[in-house]
Amino acid sequence: MIEAIGLSKRYGKTLAVDNLSFTVPTGRVTGFLGPNGAGKSTTMRMVLGLDTPTAGSALIDGKRYQELRHPLRTVGALLDAKWVHPNRSARAHLLWMAKSNKISTKRVDEVLGIVGLTNVATKRAGGFSLGMSQRLGIAAALLGDPHVLLFDEPVNGLDPEGILWIRNFMHKLADEGRTVFVSSHLLSEMALTAQGLVVIGRGKLISESSTEEFVAQATENTVRVRSPRIADLRTALGRTGVSIRDEGDSLIVSGMDSAAIGELAARTGTVLHELSPQRGSLEEAFMQLTGDAVEYQAVAEGQAAADLAPAGK
Repeated sequence: MIEAIGLSKRYGKTLAVDNLSFTVPTGRVTGFLGPNGAGKSTTMRMVLGLDTPTAGSALIDGKRYQELRHPLRTVGALLDAKWVHPNRSARAHLLWMAKSNKISTKRVDEVLGIVGLTNVATKRAGGFSLGMSQRLGIAAALLGDPHVLLFDEPVNGLDPEGILWIRNFMHKLADEGRTVFVSSHLLSEMALTAQGLVVIGRGKLISESSTEEFVAQATENTVRVRSPRIADLRTALGRTGVSIRDEGDSLIVSGMDSAAIGELAARTGTVLHELSPQRGSLEEAFMQLTGDAVEYQAVAEGQAAADLAPAGK
């Protein structure tokens, strides 16, 4: 388990993390989301003892990272896939890490196989693609067979097969009872990967909930309806007071679930060609709840042109 307790970090006049508290439980994948500059990387660095908190504490199984006797056996992390010395081979890099925590050579070869790098184990890491570097970073995180894992943008540079592999692999790790904490900007992927979410903005906690709860609290569920008698159906629905939006040959209905709409259609003898619940997306919920926390706001094209025009023009 990972705990952040009143965690704050200040760099000069900038408060990067502001009194942040949350818990990452065991047995599930928890996504760590926030706009650029929200403080995600700083928070992860404090959890791993790489940055010292200005206030508060970050604990792994009740201890600070510095208090762990063999840290790689407790927690594994991938924060920067390119931090490996470029002239070292993948295997040499992992061997160096293994010796520092009394991990066997056999385990080095095991994790190289897990991430699919056995055939390039003796190649220089400096010649690796970003996707291969990500796999090596994941191998390093797994080296001590830890029960707590942190990943920062782990699918960056991976092809579709690699993304699917790491998604399934993270689910497997969580199913084994491990704590998996993942930061990513790929919201569509997080919707498929994370069962829980910690969402921050400008260093403060915005939401800590299951993924389903986060989406539900920020978006509205609707139902798409198509019928050859769409006008009659619209009239019948209008009498119930629900909200109706026309979209092509369909109606988008909010305020009534699909079962109730189907029963209404049956009572009025209306044939339906489609009755599809439409759930809000993680992306929509994220934009809704973090809009005020975006550090750099884009402007409309026309406004941007006006701002750049010479004075008096």
